[in-house]
Amino acid sequence: MRMRPILYAGALAAFVAMAGTAGAAEVKLPGTLAWTAYGTNSSGYAQAVAIGNMLQNKYGTSLRVLPGDNDVSRMTPLKGGRVDMCACGIASYFGSEGVMMFADADWGPQPVRVITTSIASFGLALAAAGDIDVKTPADLRGKRVAYVRGDDALNKGTEAYLAFGGLTWDDVERVDFPGYAKSFDGIIAGQADASFTTTVTPPAQQLASSPRGIAWPALDPNDAEGWKRLTDAAPYFQPHKVTSGAGGISADTPYAGASYPYPILIANQDLSADTAYGLISAMNENFADFKDSAPGAAGYALEHQNMKWVIPFHEGAIRFFKEKGIWTDDMQAHQDGLIARQDLLMKTWQAFKAANPPEDAEAFQAAWMKARATALEGAGMKPVFR
Repeated sequence: MRMRPILYAGALAAFVAMAGTAGAAEVKLPGTLAWTAYGTNSSGYAQAVAIGNMLQNKYGTSLRVLPGDNDVSRMTPLKGGRVDMCACGIASYFGSEGVMMFADADWGPQPVRVITTSIASFGLALAAAGDIDVKTPADLRGKRVAYVRGDDALNKGTEAYLAFGGLTWDDVERVDFPGYAKSFDGIIAGQADASFTTTVTPPAQQLASSPRGIAWPALDPNDAEGWKRLTDAAPYFQPHKVTSGAGGISADTPYAGASYPYPILIANQDLSADTAYGLISAMNENFADFKDSAPGAAGYALEHQNMKWVIPFHEGAIRFFKEKGIWTDDMQAHQDGLIARQDLLMKTWQAFKAANPPEDAEAFQAAWMKARATALEGAGMKPVFR
């Protein structure tokens, strides 16, 4: 299923007409908010600081940002109630589904809700060396593709791009690397031919300036079957016209690729609806105050929100969307389906944990994934991960 930001022309007109109706006096925020975010050198952290400056200046709310080095360190404080929100990556979705690093005895499906997301000008793509004549993912057949040990998100992205071209890991030569940066060192050194990244990262720039150069396998937005294969593998991707990136990607020479939100601002479902509503209201009312203050901050614009994505929205955010006249019955039906899925997963997890599952970590994960798939298929829902 192709996925794209859901905002129609009439809804946008309604938003413009109603702009200013929810002024600062109606926004209720606590004196202090705490977030986790990516590391201090990340765009997500810089965006959080910019938003925090706006909240302090406009509402007297202090935003405390805790940087985390990995998905677990960012999600753990949210799980334990030590922070209000997490400016996370796609691990938000993995947590909601109880898969990958969250298919662990200490985790399981998490009751997370989206408040808002950012879709910026960059894309997430499989970068290929420019000297191997790769124009589409199908051209990667037989090529050497990087697999980054311990990085589920990157490897799932690679799998999704291969699926667009009708390929699997069996159709390429998998080359394992101990880290993301090392995989690009490997391409430059001639040990591999492709690795997953964002279009704007330093490793992509380094590959572009190397003797091998860089190529971005294009995803034809009109290839419905290719997009179905991609989103069957990783449903959080959506088509994206990429206008920033290494190798000459720009507004004048865009790349037809894919993306998913980063950061994804999530909270647990029990966060106060007033706090969630107040924050998304403040961010939209004062968008001009922070949109140019950090790379990618412009991606929080209301027109970039995908209201039929893969994680349910927080009730406070939905209240805001309804006030703006852009929340439809179809969006509500999608939301209800996501919550039903999450509820099923959490109940299945509770029953699984109560049934004396294996103590060995690998056996535990395998047994949970089997129980998870059985429950989802029994309810007529796709397991996606197995």
